[in-house]
Amino acid sequence: MSQSVTCEFRPEYMMRYSQFAPRLYNYCRSLGFEAGNIMPSRAFCSDESQGFPVILIAKHFGAFPFNHGQVGGIVATDRHGPHAHHGKDLVVIQASHVGYDPDSGRFGEYCRLQTEDNHRTTTCGKLGELLRWYQQEYEFARDNIQLTEEQGVEAVVVDNQLLDQRRLEGLFPRLDRLLALDSEGLPRLVRTLSTARVFVAAASLIERTEPEFWRPGGREPIGDALSSDLFSFRRPDGDAQSVRDQLEENLLPHMPEIVTSPAPLLSAAQFNTQAEFDRTFRSIAKAREYRDKKLLFVSCVNIDISPEPGQLFPLTKCVPWAAYVQDGQGNARTLEQAELLAELLNQPADNPDQIDLEVAIQQMIDAREVRIRV
Repeated sequence: MSQSVTCEFRPEYMMRYSQFAPRLYNYCRSLGFEAGNIMPSRAFCSDESQGFPVILIAKHFGAFPFNHGQVGGIVATDRHGPHAHHGKDLVVIQASHVGYDPDSGRFGEYCRLQTEDNHRTTTCGKLGELLRWYQQEYEFARDNIQLTEEQGVEAVVVDNQLLDQRRLEGLFPRLDRLLALDSEGLPRLVRTLSTARVFVAAASLIERTEPEFWRPGGREPIGDALSSDLFSFRRPDGDAQSVRDQLEENLLPHMPEIVTSPAPLLSAAQFNTQAEFDRTFRSIAKAREYRDKKLLFVSCVNIDISPEPGQLFPLTKCVPWAAYVQDGQGNARTLEQAELLAELLNQPADNPDQIDLEVAIQQMIDAREVRIRV
């Protein structure tokens, strides 16, 4: 299981991609990268909403970016060697992404212009599908951990399924934080029901909940009071035929925070970006093919704002997270979020080396025909 990422992420450190791309290019030039010999690479989700950032990267770096990505914004670390062979100076841009609907103000939705009715779907779809099982487990626990008063004491009713420690997967309540314990460290049982058990509530739980939760004869679902510190998730690692994928590996330690977040998909994209930066920069630093190269690796969260009528592409915003820089002479350093943002904002948003894509395409249309001999 991947390590838990606890460092602070500031989503307000965002900028339009139309400003991020030229500033990133100019930052590369400030590091000594050579114009015309920079090979960018992107590790984005395969979603069509990520096409606009790809176009802007091509426009400002003068080359269509190498593909380092897998669904969900996972970096294919086995592609470092091929990427290194395609350019003199190298850039890798990793980003998880999340949709945003400006009308509702909700994260995780995106208008699909190519559908018959322009309907909104979950974005990132891979993240949404992954979260669904965890959210269902959390909803079950919210409804089936109930607060009441029995025999004159505040009590917690816990469904028997949630008490079963033999389960291989599921949500597991932190019973030591929910229930009062006896001198032997065991929950203090009040009585046993057909499908649940009733325990004396922990003093800390009573303190953090409103008095109306504890009514004699009533049962109030714990609901939002089931905060992220009161449970954990467990899922099998899989066997030789079924291995938990990298995206789930990245997010599993943070699932309690994600499912209790007001914007779960934004939180998931954030945690995945943090985990992918930590995992990928280590693989880059060890990659023999990158050893003597100037290289910049940047991780971000891309926010896809649904297109307005008449727009073909989303108004994508980028939240830079961290960067790793190496100078090709054996020196390397990492930039934390505030440092990276300061470096980018210190660069001009105008790029004198940017290419005119229309002109470049027209040149290829007008080029002399090349006969291919088979």
